[in-house]
Amino acid sequence: MVEKKRILFIINPISGGKKKKGVEKVVLEDLDLAQYDPEFVFTECVGHANELAAKAVADELDVVVAVGGDGTINEIASALNGTGTALGVIPEGSGNGLALYLGIPLNERAAVRRLNRFEPMKIDSGVINGLPFFNMAGIGFDASVSDRFANDSLRGPIGYLKAVLAEISTYKPARCVLDIDGKIVEREAFMISVANSPQYGNNAYVAPQASVTDGILDVCIVHKFPLYTIPMMVFHLFNKTADQSEYVEIIPGRQIRIERECAGAVHVDGEPKEMGAVLDIAVNPGSLIILC
Repeated sequence: MVEKKRILFIINPISGGKKKKGVEKVVLEDLDLAQYDPEFVFTECVGHANELAAKAVADELDVVVAVGGDGTINEIASALNGTGTALGVIPEGSGNGLALYLGIPLNERAAVRRLNRFEPMKIDSGVINGLPFFNMAGIGFDASVSDRFANDSLRGPIGYLKAVLAEISTYKPARCVLDIDGKIVEREAFMISVANSPQYGNNAYVAPQASVTDGILDVCIVHKFPLYTIPMMVFHLFNKTADQSEYVEIIPGRQIRIERECAGAVHVDGEPKEMGAVLDIAVNPGSLIILC
């Protein structure tokens, strides 16, 4: 008799503004219970998912499933990174950038059934000033938007759009010095995204050529642009052609240092963090096992 795999579902009850009360029922109806022995737990506060995932690793569970968005994935994957415990994902966030890129269905039942295939792959991760990220990290405009969005009661794509519109008319570009694998560049940047995967979420592709399996991070520098070009910038984002814009510069790298004028907001997989003026960033190839 084949021993069942132990699988823990860590459920973020507030991610994406979606209620999760029915998740356990869906899992029990669609998960292959001949293959898996499931457990369920709801997070209670920021950081709780990371604690629960770390305990699952210590208890040698086979799979931990993040039921939430990119922030929930980050907490859980940070604990699983470099271990033999695999990450599963049921996307329930506002953007679901990593899940969309990996082709994980947004439909709950389809995402659960995908777990039944048990097809693990190894993906890269990044680290910024000691904090892991798996989708994207960044400074500038998108970090300011993430900070505003995190403090708003309105979640989901509409809440994010509201934060963008509130920030864009007053945001000022900042001068940065970047060291990318020894190449020094100085830029006045509207924002800088360091991409492991190509997209923020909601199929907005900021670094169309990025890959989670190439051992490289794509440094996407968005230069100051006239407000009248916003419709074209949005077109490029959703048409996977951001790298063709005259206002976008993408430089691949493995070891990256960004020196900005002062400390401030940084987003790490969409979650705002306060960091110093100097940011040290590196890639960790093949560090995370994920089911997709």
